[in-house]
Amino acid sequence: MEARIAIAPSVEEVAVDGRANSPDLDRLRSRVMEAVVAGGGVNVPPAEANGLVWLVPGEPERLGPVLDGHPGIGWVQFPWAGVERFTASGVFRRPVVFTCAKGAFAGQVSEHALMLTLTCLRGVSLQARMPHWCSVDPRSLHGLRVTILGGGGIASEFIRLLRPFGCRVTVVRRRPEKVEGAEETLPSSALHAVLPETDVLVLALALTPETRHIVGAAELALLPAHAVVVNVARGAHIDTDALVEALRAGTISAAGLDVTEPEPLPEGHPLWSDARVLITSHCADSAEYVTRMFCERVERNVRNLRAGHPLEGLVDPATGY
Repeated sequence: MEARIAIAPSVEEVAVDGRANSPDLDRLRSRVMEAVVAGGGVNVPPAEANGLVWLVPGEPERLGPVLDGHPGIGWVQFPWAGVERFTASGVFRRPVVFTCAKGAFAGQVSEHALMLTLTCLRGVSLQARMPHWCSVDPRSLHGLRVTILGGGGIASEFIRLLRPFGCRVTVVRRRPEKVEGAEETLPSSALHAVLPETDVLVLALALTPETRHIVGAAELALLPAHAVVVNVARGAHIDTDALVEALRAGTISAAGLDVTEPEPLPEGHPLWSDARVLITSHCADSAEYVTRMFCERVERNVRNLRAGHPLEGLVDPATGY
């Protein structure tokens, strides 16, 4: 079939988010247009389109009217993996196929997760804050028990990065399919059973109503006191107040966070001043990498649309990711 692809919203319609690692929208639009052509499609206005590439990770209030006003659009491609804002808006109730970029950015995000893990274990955050010689007894990642919440692309890539360390990896996920490289793949109901045997807990799952605050006071209390928690998914996966209290009480030893709740984390929040915590401001992947990987996803999906093949990154409206 023909792939007549519109690109929206326009640069003038959206506010700049100010993140250093967000792609420049003008450049992203230009690169996406090239990807559409490379996939065998044509760039058209929304009134002529049967597909739409949405350039921003939010703005559901703008997307709904675009779809309602242009019923010929049967496919929408989102730029990021997380689509929770669109789930909450009711956009997915429309008879449209939605795809997102899940799995596309796994390389750099898993690399960032490894960095946060090593930082927590080796006391780097504490060392970096010290204006004087400060001896710290580090811990090695070799042979540790790593539990990953989520079984998607980030989890798979992170497991690959862990291979040289000989870690014992358990994946906890909603679906029962085994994740390659993990010793065990367990259902979400097994989370409490595996936490007491966890040295490193890594969150790499989609945010849904069921996974909001999946790690709270009860879960943190089940971890060993030497455990570290790393979050490269969404801030709302962790109850922030419970995390602050767990660190204060010594329930866990450290935390590495690329995402927080709220986000951005306000100045003066106790997590900023805790030397056992490293916070990176939602910057696990670079603008250049995001642009390149997203455009490769767009090109392949345009090609798949033309050939009638399954699209990559399908969003399941029932689960919200």
